[in-house]
Amino acid sequence: MATHPGAVLTPAIVARGLTRRFGRVTAVDGIDLEIPRARIYGFLGPNGSGKSTTIRMLCGLLHPSAGTVQVLGHEMPRDAERLRPRLGYMTQKFSLWDDLTVAENLDFMARVFDLDRHRRRSRFEAVTDEYHLAPLLQQRAGTLSGGQRQRLALAAATLHEPELLMLDEPTSAVDPQSRRDFWESLFALVARGVTILVSTHYMDEAERCHELAILADGRIVAQGAPKRLMGTIPARVVEIEAEDTVQARAVLLEDDAVLSVAQLGTRLHVLLRPDTPRPAERCADRLHDAGVAARSTVVGASLEDVFVAATGFKLTSHVAAAD
Repeated sequence: MATHPGAVLTPAIVARGLTRRFGRVTAVDGIDLEIPRARIYGFLGPNGSGKSTTIRMLCGLLHPSAGTVQVLGHEMPRDAERLRPRLGYMTQKFSLWDDLTVAENLDFMARVFDLDRHRRRSRFEAVTDEYHLAPLLQQRAGTLSGGQRQRLALAAATLHEPELLMLDEPTSAVDPQSRRDFWESLFALVARGVTILVSTHYMDEAERCHELAILADGRIVAQGAPKRLMGTIPARVVEIEAEDTVQARAVLLEDDAVLSVAQLGTRLHVLLRPDTPRPAERCADRLHDAGVAARSTVVGASLEDVFVAATGFKLTSHVAAAD
C-alpha cells in the first residue's frame, strides 16, 4: 500500500450534510466529516448518539436520508458493491459462526472475499500468526473467550487486506488487557497504510485516536485531535481536595458557574463556565463559606472534561473512563 513520496492523497472519507431519519426520529443530523488516510479516526459518544448509524451509512449498509458520502473516492451507497472488497467491517456483536471452528470461519470468509487458493493460504497463515490464533484453529468459535473472539473477528475483517477498516464499538465485551492488545494491532495496521474508523464509549480509547469526533443527539459537537480538544476546552477545570467530598460536591453544584462535578477517588473534578474569573478561588470561597475544609487548584483538562463541556452529559455507564 505504499505511495509515491510526492503523492497528495485525497481523504479516505468525505461526508457533507449526512443525515439519517427513522420516521420522525433523526438519528444523524447533518454531519460533516473529512477523514485522512492511514489514521485512526474515532467517534466518541453515548448510546443513541448516532455513532453506529453513521458507520453503517459510510460503508453502504444504510442509505442516507440526505447529504453526500464519498469513501475512497467512490460515491456511497451507489458504489457500495464496487467498494466492498476494499472495506473491512467489524461489529460490536460477534458476527461469525459459533458452530464453526476458527479455521472454518477464516476459510469461509476467505471464500466470501473471493480470494484465490494461493492468496487464501498466504492470508490464512498471516492472520493466524498476527492474531495468535494457531492454538485455537480447531476450537469452535462459540467456546472462545471475549478476547479470543475479538482477535478472530479482527482477523476475519482484515483477511482480504482492506484499505479502510470500520469498527463499531469492537471492544465493548472484552477485558482491559485485551483492549490494549487490540489497539496495538490497530496501530500496526495503520503503519501499513490502513485507515481505521472506530466508534467507542471509552475515554482512554478515544484519546488514542489521531483525530476524534464527539457526537451527541446525532450531531458532531466537537472535532479534532484529542490533545487539541483538551487544550481548547470551553471551560475552566478545578481539582478539589476536601475532607467531606459529599458535602463539597453538593455545595459546588449549587453554583451557577459550575457545569459538572465528578469524583475521582478522594478528589473532585469541577468544570466551570469559561468566563469564570479566578475559578480556584471561587470554589475555595464557596466551600469555606459552607464550612467545608478544602484545597482548590486549577488543572489541565481531560478528554472526559471535553466531553462534558461539549455535550452537557455527565459520565455514565455508557461513556466510560479508562479501566
